[in-house]
Amino acid sequence: MNHYDAMRLFVQAAETASFTQAAGILGVPKASVSNAVKQLETRLGARLFTRTTRRVTLTQEGRMCLDRCKDILADMDELDSLFSAGKTVGGKLRVDMPHALACAAVIPNLPGFLAQHPDLELDLSTTDRAVDLLREGFDCVLRVGAVRDSSLIARPLGELPQINCASPHYLEKFGEPRTLDDLRAHRLVMYAAAPGARDPGWQYFDGERYAHVPMGGVLTVNGVDAYQAACLAGLGMIQVPAYGVCNHLASGALREVMSEWRAAPLPVTLLYADRRHAPLRLRVFMQWLADLIGQTYPAAARGARRP
Repeated sequence: MNHYDAMRLFVQAAETASFTQAAGILGVPKASVSNAVKQLETRLGARLFTRTTRRVTLTQEGRMCLDRCKDILADMDELDSLFSAGKTVGGKLRVDMPHALACAAVIPNLPGFLAQHPDLELDLSTTDRAVDLLREGFDCVLRVGAVRDSSLIARPLGELPQINCASPHYLEKFGEPRTLDDLRAHRLVMYAAAPGARDPGWQYFDGERYAHVPMGGVLTVNGVDAYQAACLAGLGMIQVPAYGVCNHLASGALREVMSEWRAAPLPVTLLYADRRHAPLRLRVFMQWLADLIGQTYPAAARGARRP
């Protein structure tokens, strides 16, 4: 095993705090990760990990080595791409993004992107939970909504407007709300991403800031697909990014309501690890993704205009 391969395995093991997980992400036997770490420890004359039966933890020397290895590998990636203008980008990328956005915009446009870069392999995860980019081995993640992880580099792509929706069956039963006072006689599909969390209610702009009208509901969900399905079933109204329900609006399965009382637009952000230089394949993909979001949802690229 050459020195650079050993460093890549060591970095992955350090970021996931697991030899087994690092091996799975990189597609190599666990023994390869162990041998890489032993090779580095022998070469450097220092112990890089404290090992227990459940996990591995970096020593002080290991933390110093991790920073230096990241810099060296970033320099090597930059050197590899120095004369690559006009050449095909290759390698593997692991990316995570929300399911609805992936299906609505990204996947339909992937054939063209991958045709331009036939040596690039994309491992695409579509979840609505906040994945741990480092521990789970992702190169970048696309997030819709607030971003709280300050340890990552955040590249804002704009904002996506939200609309209010209800099914025709719901509106036949409860009537169509037209004012904030009307909401007292209506119900929401409640959304709680975390156990024990409470949905604050109907969000709207009061002329100065975004506020909430507390509302009740008969169902609480923790996933985007279930949130839309509940609305389609007539279990309540929802406030949702417009891109996720455009097909339902076009077919008449959902109708927009209370268009003058919308929730705040949601920020769209690309997150990637804090490294001095991102690999060329990652830079190319992130730029393509940023351009795609801007072209597909022009309001996001401008930043949605608040009322």
